[in-house]
Amino acid sequence: MDLSYSAEHEAFRQQVIAFLKKHKTLAPVGAGLRSAKTRDWQALLIEHGYTARTIPREYGGFGAKPDLLKGRIIAEEFARAQVPGGLSGQGIAMLVPTLLELGTEEQKQQFIRPTLSGEMIWCQGYSEPGAGSDLASLKTSAVLEGENWLVNGQKIWTSTAQIADWIFCLVRTEPDAPKHKGISFLLFRMDTPGIEVRPLVDMTGLANFNETFFTDVVVPKNQIVGFRGEGWRVANTILGNERDSLGNPNATLSRLNALIRLMKSETVGGISLISMPAYRDRLMKIQGRVMALRFNDMRILSAKLNRKDASLARLIVKLQGTELRHDLEALAIDAMGEAGLCFGESDYLRDGGSWQYQYMYFLGLIIGGGTSQIQKNIISERGLGMPREPRVNANTAT
Repeated sequence: MDLSYSAEHEAFRQQVIAFLKKHKTLAPVGAGLRSAKTRDWQALLIEHGYTARTIPREYGGFGAKPDLLKGRIIAEEFARAQVPGGLSGQGIAMLVPTLLELGTEEQKQQFIRPTLSGEMIWCQGYSEPGAGSDLASLKTSAVLEGENWLVNGQKIWTSTAQIADWIFCLVRTEPDAPKHKGISFLLFRMDTPGIEVRPLVDMTGLANFNETFFTDVVVPKNQIVGFRGEGWRVANTILGNERDSLGNPNATLSRLNALIRLMKSETVGGISLISMPAYRDRLMKIQGRVMALRFNDMRILSAKLNRKDASLARLIVKLQGTELRHDLEALAIDAMGEAGLCFGESDYLRDGGSWQYQYMYFLGLIIGGGTSQIQKNIISERGLGMPREPRVNANTAT
């Protein structure tokens, strides 16, 4: 892989730097997904090709040809300037690429543009109380009655369900089929009668998750992605995009830069933490892991552009990315000393308590989206071709 920058790429870098100098004050720091400032920033980034860069214009993207190095330059400069990039989330990071690959033209036209703009917010209906790691055992049902599906069941750990406009949801449409078959992938509005959302407070102290109940929810027949009973293929496409988004190397690079600044400003006895060998050694190890995550991301993008297999490289992203972020936030907490123990409201919080919040949040993500233990099994069995773990028959276990 040639990672050197041509004159064209260096000129592009200067364009990105100039944009950031001119517009960085418009960035929606701390603004919510629904704020006008957030949507205006997203529109500005799309206009200049700094987000949704390769998504076709007819669907609301910038429409540029794929360029691995330009994408890397954008990520580097936004991280260096500590300016938030474009919107992400489940709709943009997970559903949009799935619709581009598997959706109908009508679905692409209906959903991609408003999702990219931030007008349409999505949540994901996958996990259930009895179907978390074993997702294919899901029981939420959809029965076709005339021109509509009738959906009944329950989902759990439904992130952003409390503010979402739409949900992409796995349901069982063929109850007699084997568990990996007979599943369909439906899209429907969250204000449809029969949907109840109950918040779940997580270890950060906030309700980032929800449990969602469906009682005779009517969904139009055509709001299905892919074919009836073949939703598992769609689900696996989504899960691949989810694993990529949970180990986002660009967000990790931005956080690393913030950590370096923190360690330069925090002192013990008048000496900065970054000057102390023990702390500097930990920082360098974190920095090396961030570099590895970023180069693995480039490997995945390069393989995609050249139509090569990068399945193993993709499988490690979620495992490595979430554990790395947790360790990075932990180093920041250690660097702050006793102030790192503050949480909630305190006069001694640094950066609004973001280090403590992210530390707890990524501890949760090591479990959410498939635990690290499950991810290791997936890597070994699917990626490395190792023998499957023996399955214990619950009826014979003693």
